[in-house]
Amino acid sequence: MKVLVHIDDAEQWRAALSARLPEAEVITSNASLEARREAEYLAVWKPSARLLGEPTRLKGIVNLGAGVDALLSNPALPRDVPIVKLRDAGMAELIGDYVRYGILHFQRDFDRYRRQQAREEWREHAVIDKVDWPVGVLGLGAIGAKVAAMVAADGFPVHGWSRSPKSLDGVTCHHGDEGLDEVLDRVMTLVLLLPDTRATRHIIDANALARLPAGASLINPGRGTLVDEAALLEALAQGSDQSGETEGRLRGALLDAFPEEPLPAASPLWSHPRVWVTPHMAGPTPLGAALDQVAEALRALEAGEPLDTVDPEAGY
Repeated sequence: MKVLVHIDDAEQWRAALSARLPEAEVITSNASLEARREAEYLAVWKPSARLLGEPTRLKGIVNLGAGVDALLSNPALPRDVPIVKLRDAGMAELIGDYVRYGILHFQRDFDRYRRQQAREEWREHAVIDKVDWPVGVLGLGAIGAKVAAMVAADGFPVHGWSRSPKSLDGVTCHHGDEGLDEVLDRVMTLVLLLPDTRATRHIIDANALARLPAGASLINPGRGTLVDEAALLEALAQGSDQSGETEGRLRGALLDAFPEEPLPAASPLWSHPRVWVTPHMAGPTPLGAALDQVAEALRALEAGEPLDTVDPEAGY
């Protein structure tokens, strides 16, 4: 088995994967063209079209992350090669912590207290009980289901949404277009953990934002394409003055993913008083857990064992 690894810190991944797969020859994209052409498997994150087109004996691809949109949109992607992606590999707990922080940020009024501090204003806000702060989680895959369970364990009512019916302990599950409206109508914090597909792009548009209760908040550690940025800015601006001290219909947004990354310097999101920007750091891939999953997937591909592979048409 010959495996080519392409990711930041590829040499670290190569050495660790070699230790887990002593039967394999593991190289990086810095190897010679001749060696790259002989690769049977790719373990990659956002490879170039040139790199995807080089192997002549390719039998499988392991995507070194949960999001496959960059890989599926690559024009050089072979259409007859199975693709396996990381389904969790420790990312879900990290994303869950990010989401829990964001929920508390709004539920306990830290956004308001921060603005009050700048004005040297001493004023306490009444605490809204967790049971009166419903949270919506759009996307109930491996990561979304774990995050929903973590939030529910904290005592918040959780409404989860997926395209098809699902059932999760402690989570009220909704599905389909009608189910999406039901979630939007009732949640005070909306969390986006959907993949980037044709069906999910701009799923949070002006109509969706208008359905949220006044004073709701948005957390997006998923994909930047899920949100219509112009509609988001409009929802944040409604009823607010230039300083943002008078809150609009949407109280605030914690954003970790954007259509263009890094977020361009000219983006109004950087300076918006009720937007918190983080650099796509909500769910870094823990190396050890990810490598275990990659090694398992490569052995299964080599043995011809059944695997939960990516559906290019569905986008995940």
